[in-house]
Amino acid sequence: MGTRFKCNEETTVQTKQGLLKGFYYDGIYAFHGIRYARAKRFMPPAPPRAWEGVRDALSYGYICPILNNPKPTGEVATPHRFWPENEHCQYLNIWTPSLDASGKRPVLVWLHGGGFFSGSSIEQVCYDGANLADFGDAVVVTLNHRLNVFGFLDLSDFGERYSNSVNAGIADIVAALEWVRDNIAAFGGNPDNVTVFGQSGGGSKVTALGQTEAARGLFSKAVVMSGVYDGGKGQVKAGGRELVLEILKQLGLGADDVAALETVPSRQLIDAVNKAEKALNAQGKSVEWGPKANHWYAGDPLKVGFSEFYKTIPTMVGTVLGEFNMEPPVEGKDALTAEERLAVVAQKYGEENAKEVVRRFKEAYPDKNEVDARCLDLMFRPDSLKYIQKKASEGTAPVYAYMFTVNFDFDGGKLAWHCSDIPFWFHNTELIPVCQIDGVTETLEYQMSAALINFARTANPNVAGLPWWEPCTKEHTYTMILDRTCELRTDHEKELIPYMQEVTPPFVFDPSVFDEEDEAEGKAWFY
Repeated sequence: MGTRFKCNEETTVQTKQGLLKGFYYDGIYAFHGIRYARAKRFMPPAPPRAWEGVRDALSYGYICPILNNPKPTGEVATPHRFWPENEHCQYLNIWTPSLDASGKRPVLVWLHGGGFFSGSSIEQVCYDGANLADFGDAVVVTLNHRLNVFGFLDLSDFGERYSNSVNAGIADIVAALEWVRDNIAAFGGNPDNVTVFGQSGGGSKVTALGQTEAARGLFSKAVVMSGVYDGGKGQVKAGGRELVLEILKQLGLGADDVAALETVPSRQLIDAVNKAEKALNAQGKSVEWGPKANHWYAGDPLKVGFSEFYKTIPTMVGTVLGEFNMEPPVEGKDALTAEERLAVVAQKYGEENAKEVVRRFKEAYPDKNEVDARCLDLMFRPDSLKYIQKKASEGTAPVYAYMFTVNFDFDGGKLAWHCSDIPFWFHNTELIPVCQIDGVTETLEYQMSAALINFARTANPNVAGLPWWEPCTKEHTYTMILDRTCELRTDHEKELIPYMQEVTPPFVFDPSVFDEEDEAEGKAWFY
């Protein structure tokens, strides 16, 4: 009998609640769909119940229901996968090289993207933790938690019972970290060396944990990937009470019927939420899901300052150069003359600004084509730079900055987009065809995965093969450029970002890109 796969008493672990049986494959033990908490709708999570005998951990657990049916798009760039949904979605997954309880391996806990309204622990193909666990001799954990109306509906105006309903999704993550603290040693991990890392909405969740006193002591390092973003700029947001009343209206209920929301079937509730959002949008108001400052969560650190305990947490913060780039591709851009490139830039920024845009962009990114200036991210980068500077100034722990700037052989040479860096951090480029770049992929993947693992192990991302990576200071932002050639640059965007914010035309959404048939099929995802 071969030993590349095992699923028997040798792959069984004793947890606080009972025995769990996972499986072993090619050097890694995997445990899927472990229940870390349970909760009634809108209520705080509670520990899972104990059980008798051996429970299988061989199938991924439910993911949280999402509000809109996703429409398959962009699968070459960011391959996805989906799974059965249930609002009782508090499940986590573990990959580990060993079940030796004395192993003391670093633990990396992944928080998925999708804002605070969508996504799951397995949604992107590259979220699989086996390769990173194997490469880094580490324990990798991914988890699901409540989202959207199930995790972030603010019912606090309707009674003390709902005082923290708006932060239920973050409370789930805290409960998962408590489960990790209590059980991860049995999977070879060190409960005193836990790194939380996440991208996009997952990065925002990392920051939210740092502002949540209940999370103090549950993690010792943090990685925020494309996750610092003030989505409220220039928007009129619907208030919590206003949204709840509109949802009740769509259900044919009144303000005194709030308790009924606890038992409305989930699909019926989702339909009411979507109708309520459309009604509020028609009034010029947006609906934003996410944590809200209260007695339990301190709030956005860029507005209220960093919590005392988060100031002591070593942190990595970074973005990718293109993020949500919506510019049409320019085929053969590398063959264009300098004048032709300038003309392309002028189409977006105007002839009066084009030369200065190119000058500042090339000064910051001398190895990039001028045409790529059109794709420069101004959604995440400006606030990320403020976050880096503020934490380096206020905190006592190191803050390391990075920028992922790879051009991919896709759409005429597509600049790094939102999520394109994740396979490199996870050591999973072999799973993502678009990541295959001759002479580049293996080296860059090693550099990034090794930096992440070393940061998780020692709070320092420096590894052989990378230039020396300085932590940022109050005076200077040292950014590691992650590309075909990696390089540490000092304050390289200081003159670029403010100018680009001044001259970049505002994004105008064109509803004609969606027709009624598209809406009926579902909505495209952007993460």
